[in-house]
Amino acid sequence: MRLTEVDVLRGFALFGITLVNTVGITGMPTSGPDDGLGHWAYETLLHQRFFPIFSFLFGLSFGLFLDGVQSQTHSPRLVMLARLGFLIPLGALHRLFQPREVLLTYAVVGLVVLLPASLIPGWRLILTLGGVATAAAAAVGGITLIPGLFLVGFGAARYGVEKLLGLSTGRIRNVLGVTGVLAVALNSLQIGKGVDSGSVPATVAGLATAAAYVAAVVLLMRTRIRRALGALAPLGRTALTGYLAATLLILAADRLLRIGDEPDYGMAFSTGAGVFLVELAFSWLWLRRARYGPFEWAWRCLTWWRIVPNGRG
Repeated sequence: MRLTEVDVLRGFALFGITLVNTVGITGMPTSGPDDGLGHWAYETLLHQRFFPIFSFLFGLSFGLFLDGVQSQTHSPRLVMLARLGFLIPLGALHRLFQPREVLLTYAVVGLVVLLPASLIPGWRLILTLGGVATAAAAAVGGITLIPGLFLVGFGAARYGVEKLLGLSTGRIRNVLGVTGVLAVALNSLQIGKGVDSGSVPATVAGLATAAAYVAAVVLLMRTRIRRALGALAPLGRTALTGYLAATLLILAADRLLRIGDEPDYGMAFSTGAGVFLVELAFSWLWLRRARYGPFEWAWRCLTWWRIVPNGRG
């Protein structure tokens, strides 16, 4: 089952992650709090603001995939074990090029947290555990947020993605209003205190901003610009390929532009946006003839241990 809103959100998250990774992969020295707009735009709008969305969507996709294979096998958790297991060597290989990559961590946390959680009936306890784990991890931040966000996403899938997307426009506006006010207040606090992403205020601000982004995208998908936002959906469907390819493209761009030599957020953001546009164009062209992206197809073949048809003909 493909849900356009979920694919758009995944493509949107990949956009932000690509910009952030352009800074991280090139090793560009991040300027200090006294260096102005570029630094704070990076810290309050991008850094640690899209990673929570990506993590939430991973847990959501786990639930959707697990539900989807129920009718195809007598051992859906064994299939998911293989799916997560094969992500480990892929993540380990990717980490040679991108030391901060998340696939390896996602695979391990998925095995340790999501697979056991799939034995819990219903959605309430899973969501509660996810909320508590996320709140507790806010004191540390970084990858410690992943288990809780995974569970929140999985709990949302158990509750029903279509039911969540079917919430009234008024309710979604209320969610956007609350999370938006929190995001502005917390980001202002972060700037006022002059603290970067490792602090508790920055972590909480990141979570609030991520939630506001999600609510805004879902709300905008109900407006006239739905068609324009829908352009992100193909990249959302090939997010694994896009995430991996972005690393190579950023490294290649850095060899030419030497982005990592000095703090230049304009250059980094422009490069990241260019890489994203290349990914977006590739996803559109590829999916005209294929059902899955290149790495998505290979991952699916490994999961089922057979060649999965990928053509549209």
